[in-house]
Amino acid sequence: MYHINVSIRNIFSIHFKQISRAISGTQTLNMKEWRVSRGLPVNKNAEGILTDGPDYTFLDGRPTPLLQKQKQRMLKHRDFASRIVELSAELDFAKARHQKMLEDKELERQNIIRNRLKPKGKALLQKK
Repeated sequence: MYHINVSIRNIFSIHFKQISRAISGTQTLNMKEWRVSRGLPVNKNAEGILTDGPDYTFLDGRPTPLLQKQKQRMLKHRDFASRIVELSAELDFAKARHQKMLEDKELERQNIIRNRLKPKGKALLQKK
């Protein structure tokens, strides 16, 4: 009996190794591409109703407390959102500053052109 169990285990391990070899490598890449092409996350455990939803609900309608991972995910997403807002504000500031610098440069150029050599003496009186 022991000999039969060992041989079944060996057959199972050999079969399992062949399956795992077939899944790894390029097929894993193809699976990722397939998931992304259908708008699904690459990691199926990263988000979804089973991951984001509560484990249980109260019958009287009370809200269930957040799980530890749910709270961490929520805080991480909040940090991402605040960072996005911060970087967007910096980008807007940089664009406005660049535009102002271009305008100042053009104003300085116009000022230099305006202050070039001017007519003096009789030429100044004749021009008016």
